[in-house]
Amino acid sequence: HLLDFTEWSVDELMALLDTAEVMAQVLTRTIKKVPALQGFTVASLFFEDSTRTRLSFERAARAQSADVLTFSAGGSSLKKGESMRDTLRTIDQLQVDLYVVRHSSAGAPHQISRWTDAAVVNAGDGRHAHPTQALLDAYTFRAARREATGASLPGAEAFAGQRLAIVGDIGHSRVARSNIELFTALGAEVVLCGPPTLVPPELRSRHGVSVTTRLDEAVEGAAAVMALRMQKERMVTGLLPSITEYVARYQLTERVMRQAGPGAVVMHPGPMNRDVEIASPLADGP
Repeated sequence: HLLDFTEWSVDELMALLDTAEVMAQVLTRTIKKVPALQGFTVASLFFEDSTRTRLSFERAARAQSADVLTFSAGGSSLKKGESMRDTLRTIDQLQVDLYVVRHSSAGAPHQISRWTDAAVVNAGDGRHAHPTQALLDAYTFRAARREATGASLPGAEAFAGQRLAIVGDIGHSRVARSNIELFTALGAEVVLCGPPTLVPPELRSRHGVSVTTRLDEAVEGAAAVMALRMQKERMVTGLLPSITEYVARYQLTERVMRQAGPGAVVMHPGPMNRDVEIASPLADGP
């Protein structure tokens, strides 16, 4: 399973990134497919809406010759009162080898892993974790560091001592939690920046993590800066005085990025709200 990064070693994590580099070459070929998963069935169980994540998983599975089953909660028997466990029992009879699970409740992929003999990959659960997004961010980060330094940077060398600044609605972000877990495990420093009401206290005490409410301080010397959107659909009222004030204090702009380290990369997990957490000229820039 890939549910979060608990019990994953640095060597195992780097092996995933190295394998991804090899597999990425497949997409540069005329025929963008290999038989790596031929004969296997992958089912995407999405109990929560998604664009990038669902399409990315299904594209990857098909590129490796897997058979793909697509499940959407909105058009399923769950609407008729069927339980998630009984729905899973039905799909299990189709001899699924791997489930890709996205759910609004934290821990749902863990529960599903106890109900099936198939492998389970967490594609995002509540505020808890989004490990594959964090792996993609680490993959992007390493590529940017190699480009900035001109060095191959094997193993975890690309991450050691480097700073990742995460700015925005950290409290509601499973992406932020997985990135904190992954980047600190690989030896990087993570700086969290946002309004105090949107930075949970439990994240302040994590090893390798620091917190500031000053954007300039968070970005200074950073090798990468990640902007997170305001997850208004998960918020209760009173967490922000106004969007205008948030933009004035925390919006990522070209001016702000001039304080980052040489060759720093801007990252955003999406969906992106232009001119709120990130200015359009920066979003469309190099």
